[in-house]
Amino acid sequence: MTERYDAIVVGVGGVGSAATYHLADRGLDVLGIERFDVPHTRGSSHGSTRVIRRVQHEGAAYVPLVERAYELWRDLETRTGRDLLCVTGSVHTGPPEVGVVADAREACDAHDVPYETLSAGEVNERFPGYDLPGAFRALYQPDGGYLACEQCTVAHVEAAHDAGATVRGRERVLDWSETTDGVRVRTDKGRYAADELVVTAGPWTRDLVPGLADHAVPVRAVMAWLRPDRPEWFAPDRFPVFVLRDEEGGGYGFPQHDVPGFKLGVSDPTPVVDPDAMDREPTRAEEELHRRFAERYFPAGAGPTVGLSTCLWTMSGDEHFLLGRPDGHDAVTVGAGFSGHGFKFASVTGEVLADLAAEGETGHEIGAFDVNRV
Repeated sequence: MTERYDAIVVGVGGVGSAATYHLADRGLDVLGIERFDVPHTRGSSHGSTRVIRRVQHEGAAYVPLVERAYELWRDLETRTGRDLLCVTGSVHTGPPEVGVVADAREACDAHDVPYETLSAGEVNERFPGYDLPGAFRALYQPDGGYLACEQCTVAHVEAAHDAGATVRGRERVLDWSETTDGVRVRTDKGRYAADELVVTAGPWTRDLVPGLADHAVPVRAVMAWLRPDRPEWFAPDRFPVFVLRDEEGGGYGFPQHDVPGFKLGVSDPTPVVDPDAMDREPTRAEEELHRRFAERYFPAGAGPTVGLSTCLWTMSGDEHFLLGRPDGHDAVTVGAGFSGHGFKFASVTGEVLADLAAEGETGHEIGAFDVNRV
């Protein structure tokens, strides 16, 4: 027997859960298929928190999307009664020659996002958990913060259920094909048909959409939690989320939330990995890399290690998103290549994918992220 739906979403992580919700909220009969648990720790949507910020040093094209993302996260909080978004402010910082502050300022100015330009000393005085070198400059924006990422996925699935969607965990898609009336999907538990297929499978997208195999590349990343010596300096009301770039690459970080430690990640290029076979145990060298970063810039946060975790980023060639209907497909829409900075947008990229699957177009400006550019 083949069950029939209006739309099938493959991959119910951060973006896929949002797409499932937005499709169901429009009255479509939706099936979400997730090969692991909902939520799970095998992809890119775990680890307690993810940064959200109005400042988009990656490019001004992201600013309208993140503005809408804020609205949708707040709507989801209201709908589900869950606390998902905590505002702490955000700091972009680095030496002038690196350019991250200039890039952040340019994106803010293009869309009238308010901000303050601060010296390193001003940052350190205002936020004593920071200890930036004197040559650093910084841009502070008061609306940045973090999302409780796993709770965001849960909230989107709860809202999707309330809207009539079906979500199946622990079910692996084996193959799919387009037909004259939509798509057929075969899993290790059943067969399904639908008018539209949405693929949001993170690092497994390359297996499901072979044309993207060279353009949605999984890499391994590590997150660390260190116990601060001065935990009061790393509380959400005293420690803004940050993006720091230096001559070695830099990193990003958060105040304490959920886990008893200051969370940070260090930019450390990794080779392409097989998401099914990679080593998921962080190494001592990776732990020490994060500790050195904390000791250099956030010494009061560099206490004993509380935890380490690995995750997968799916990198596009230019590190911009891949959104849309790939050429040659009539009933397939893809969201991929979020390149380590996509979770904050999940609420709106889910809306975009629902627009494209249900209507064939979207009112959001996504030309810079068209999947067919690759």
